[in-house]
Amino acid sequence: MLPSRIFLDDFLDDLTPSKENNKMICDVYEEDGKYFIEVDVPGFKKEDIKIECDKGNLKIVAEKHSNKEEHNKKKYIHRERKFYEKCERSFYLGDVDESKISAEFKDGTLKIVVPKEEKESTKKLINID
Repeated sequence: MLPSRIFLDDFLDDLTPSKENNKMICDVYEEDGKYFIEVDVPGFKKEDIKIECDKGNLKIVAEKHSNKEEHNKKKYIHRERKFYEKCERSFYLGDVDESKISAEFKDGTLKIVVPKEEKESTKKLINID
């Protein structure tokens, strides 16, 4: 291998994003009977994000496709941008009021508010014979 090629490969390897960058970074906290979830999803648009909740399982999926035709017009020496990117995160939150979940997306941060479901205690004292 030519020395210039080795230098170029080493230089470009340092610029390559790690796989850890595909992980959604998030904070989850509980306050006033609600869960608050803040998720960083830089590079995604509101239309790229889907949130679903089923039986207390909250799932966030961010998925985008690039214009493949535009990329095919260029002759790349090195390529790191992706045609397709997807990341997801799931949480089990237990008993929540799924009908009152709200979400807001601004400046690359997704904020989700999940109200807990108010249930009466089903605790029963058992008599011993």
